[in-house]
Amino acid sequence: MAGETEKITINLGFVDLGQIDLLVQEGFYSNRTDFIRTAIRNQLAAHAEVVKQTVARKTLVLGLQEYTRRDLEAIRTARQRLHIQVLGLVIIADDVSPELALDTIESITVLGALRASADVKSALAGRIR
Repeated sequence: MAGETEKITINLGFVDLGQIDLLVQEGFYSNRTDFIRTAIRNQLAAHAEVVKQTVARKTLVLGLQEYTRRDLEAIRTARQRLHIQVLGLVIIADDVSPELALDTIESITVLGALRASADVKSALAGRIR
């Protein structure tokens, strides 16, 4: 799959898991992961219009949003504060200090994943929704 992925863990009943294994064994899917990805994509396609409307209503950035130290220093110099709202992935660069993050990021709402140093995540813990 192109791009980065996030690992998730799910619990399934034995009967459901057995049915997936049967479909894999019969050649419908190459493995369990292939089945699960296909099922998820089918559900996302079925709800695509709702997702599209909600993204627009909540003014979410769709995809990847990355913030470098340079970006945040410019925000601080301009005396602005960010309200980050992303459906996808937010990356705060490893060279961003907790102090810089606190000075520039008012709130973070991420539907997906947030990648930042442990120190930055800890500093922003009260601002992450």
